[in-house]
Amino acid sequence: MPKVSRDSAAQVSTDGPVVDRHEDIDGYTVDFVTFTEDVDGTGLFRGLPGDACSCPHWGYVLKGRLSYRFPDDGDREEVFEEGDAFYLPRGHVPFAAAGSEVVQFSPTAELRVAEEAMRANMPGR
Repeated sequence: MPKVSRDSAAQVSTDGPVVDRHEDIDGYTVDFVTFTEDVDGTGLFRGLPGDACSCPHWGYVLKGRLSYRFPDDGDREEVFEEGDAFYLPRGHVPFAAAGSEVVQFSPTAELRVAEEAMRANMPGR
């Protein structure tokens, strides 16, 4: 049975205030994400449906606080704090407090599409 931990993750990337340690396992990506500063995801998914993340995620907040806005659902907001497990359907925009840490599980192919949009829309690119 494949497994991964924050320390054993083969891929490590740093994009601004986000440190992402991840590995792909059987069509899913396991991400250990740390936010070193407050992050507002507004605009990062421009060009995707609803200008929001097009990938579903399952996860657990290890530390801190994250919130997600759902533009196609009247801008409804969900907040997750340390100890919360969550499911995020497609169509969300993330906001994270500095110092937050999360582990999340995402379908790899859908995550790659969302990541490409984020990279293209990052300020300074």
